[in-house]
Amino acid sequence: QVQLVESGGGLAQAGGSLRLSCAASGLTFSTYAMGWFRQAPGKEREFVAAISRDGGSSYYANSVKRRIFISRANANNTVYLQINNLAPEDTAVYYCAAYRALGHITSRNQWDYSCWGPGTQVTVSS
Repeated sequence: QVQLVESGGGLAQAGGSLRLSCAASGLTFSTYAMGWFRQAPGKEREFVAAISRDGGSSYYANSVKRRIFISRANANNTVYLQINNLAPEDTAVYYCAAYRALGHITSRNQWDYSCWGPGTQVTVSS
């Protein structure tokens, strides 16, 4: 049974940093590209970042470039999302997702992702 579990969310102050983690089980992690998405209150879920299955390629939403960084540790079946210089507009539920992909392929399209975690809440106070 495939399972993705996010952690690391919580309440943070603007200007601070958080590192989210997503632990995967029940799948061959190194054969999946991984992505992070977020959904703010009253808004649709949006793409944040994605990383290829070997970590060689990454892709970011324009709105978060240079502030948010995605990485992965295939030995630990874990993908990370580092968020720096937090802003109130980063407040959202953050989801990780897995996409069975080849090579350096990543995707910003949530419909490409077949497995999702339950999400972790990030709340940023000003």
